[in-house]
Amino acid sequence: MADGCVRKRGVEYDRIDDGEVVFDFDNGPGDWGKYDAVLVRSISYVRGLYAAQMLNAWGVPTINMAQVAATCGDKLVTSAALKQADVPQPRLRVAFTVETALKAIEELGYPVVLKPVVGSWGRLLAKINDRDAAEALLEHKETLGSYQHSVFYIQEYITKPGRDIRAFVVGDQTIAAIYRKSQHWITNTARGGQGETCPVTPELAAICQSAAKAVGGGVLAIDVLEDPHRGFLVNEINHTMEFHTTVPTTGVDIPGYIVNYTVSVAEQKAAHLMPVSLAAQQLTGVPA
Repeated sequence: MADGCVRKRGVEYDRIDDGEVVFDFDNGPGDWGKYDAVLVRSISYVRGLYAAQMLNAWGVPTINMAQVAATCGDKLVTSAALKQADVPQPRLRVAFTVETALKAIEELGYPVVLKPVVGSWGRLLAKINDRDAAEALLEHKETLGSYQHSVFYIQEYITKPGRDIRAFVVGDQTIAAIYRKSQHWITNTARGGQGETCPVTPELAAICQSAAKAVGGGVLAIDVLEDPHRGFLVNEINHTMEFHTTVPTTGVDIPGYIVNYTVSVAEQKAAHLMPVSLAAQQLTGVPA
């Protein structure tokens, strides 16, 4: 993503493989101190989060910052941030035992959507239509044993018009959006959903900006549902989004926007140093 865009802007940068990195906490940032900013594009959520936490602790800004990654990488933490900021979202219940989860599901009313608190690409989502299915799925999750599977994140099912919206926010701009259309209730393009240009209306731009601000801002993808009665609802927020469908569909240069934003962050850290240089982590970094 970054190479061509960064080169066109004449910015010095390094591409860093997170599988080859060692962070030496005993002796300080070392070579990391030369970077004015690091663009974190790790496929692994955990690697990217912990890399950002260590770099931020050393005063190296990351895109996105560790707190943003920690918030967006956990659906429950995201929901709490949205609630605190009064951003509309689907109704939600959270429980820690099978018994209380069943009670919460029946309070919301079938169908509901059961999600893992950490996960992406539409994996491990389940639409629960009745009590028999609820009992079976909750038992399976409990048996899996992971602490994440013992947190039951239960969301109301929104009757969508065969699509949802993915909008892209960079800084204070909602730069592009697509409809993700599918006959299946899961519309992620990673699960076969088809992209189509969605107009960025003032209403859509406003809710996306509010959602981005709620989680700390930066470079974000906002997943939005269209409720027939309540209008736009924010479903999830992704801090390391993909755009393989959006760029050819909309023609918007999303990588270019991301590089420009990264350079602007680097310049804020080292306004007195020119030219700016970057690091790109799989990790991507901009050197000082």
